[in-house]
Amino acid sequence: MTNSPLAADQPDQRALALIGGEATDANLRRYLHGIPGIDAVGLEARAADLGTRSIKTSSKRWAIDTIIGLIDLTTLEGADTPGKVRSLVAKALVPDPGDPGCPRVAAVCVYGDMVGAAVTALGSAHAAGGTEGINVAAVATAFPSGRASLAVKLADVHDAVAAGADEIDMVIDRGAFLAGRFGQVYDEIVAVKEVCRRADGTLAHLKVILETGELNTYDNVRRASWLAILAGADFIKTSTGKVAPAATLPVTLSMLEVVRDWHRLTGVRIGVKPAGGIRTSKDAIKYLVTVAETVGEEWLVPHLFRFGASSLLNDVLLQRQKMTTGHYSGPDYVTID
Repeated sequence: MTNSPLAADQPDQRALALIGGEATDANLRRYLHGIPGIDAVGLEARAADLGTRSIKTSSKRWAIDTIIGLIDLTTLEGADTPGKVRSLVAKALVPDPGDPGCPRVAAVCVYGDMVGAAVTALGSAHAAGGTEGINVAAVATAFPSGRASLAVKLADVHDAVAAGADEIDMVIDRGAFLAGRFGQVYDEIVAVKEVCRRADGTLAHLKVILETGELNTYDNVRRASWLAILAGADFIKTSTGKVAPAATLPVTLSMLEVVRDWHRLTGVRIGVKPAGGIRTSKDAIKYLVTVAETVGEEWLVPHLFRFGASSLLNDVLLQRQKMTTGHYSGPDYVTID
C-alpha cells in the first residue's frame, strides 16, 4: 500500500508534485540542491561499522544462498559470442552441477545484441524443465559511456526489448548531470522507460546506472539517485563495472538511504544494484548487512536488490561447497568466466 496520494503507476505526476512544477533544469536544480548534504565522514564511518558486522555460522548458509539468488551473472566484453552467452546461461541455470539444491541466479546480463542468444538458451532450458525466476537483462543507451544521441539510445533499448529483454540497464549522461543539465537527464530516463514498453503493454524493468565513480562526491550520488527515481527508475545501480572505483559500501549506503527516504515519502519500493568490484562472499555479506540495517530485510529479494557480478558467483560456490564438505575445493571445481 502506498502512503502517497498519487498512484504508484504515476511516477511523472508524483515527481512533478515533489519538485513543484515541470521538470525543468531550474526546478530540478532547486529541488536537488535543497536535499540535505551528506556528512562524508559520518557516512564512511557508518559503512565501515556495518562492514565489520558478523553473522552467526547458522546464518551463513542462508546468506550464501541469498547472495546467489541476487546475482546478475554478467558478461560485457567485446569478445562475447553466442557460445559464451549460452555457457553463461547454463551456469545461471545450474551454478553447481554437483549440488542440484543450489539456487539459481536472478538474471543474466549481456549486451543488447546478445539478448536473443540468452533468450533462446533459456527457452530451450524451459522446454526441458523450466527457467522460472531467471531474467535476461540488457545494458543499453550506448553503454558504458552513454555518449550518443537520444535517438540512438532509444533504438538501442527498443532492439533489446524486442529481442526479449526482461530488464534494461541504462546509463545516464554523466556529462549532462555534472554540467547541471538535470532536465536532460530526467527526460532521457522518462523516454527510455517508455521504450521499455513491450507489445503486451507491460514494461521491462528499468535499472538506471549512475556510474558513481565519475560523479566525484557523495552529494552528487545522492542527487543522481533522487533524479533517477523521480524520472521513473525501478532500480538505481552504482556502476558499469568499466570505471574505477565501481561499487563501494559507502556509495551503496548513500543510495540505500535515498531508497529508504523515498519509501517513507511515497510507500513505493525502489531496487538497488551495486555492480563492479564485489568479488568475494565476505564482501557480499557486508552488502547484505548494509541493506538489512538500512532499508530492511524485505529488500533482500531479486526485485529489490541485485549484485552485478561475474567472478562473485565462483567464490560463493566455493564457500558453499566448503560448508557442505568441510574443506575448500580447488578453483577447478567451478567454471572459469
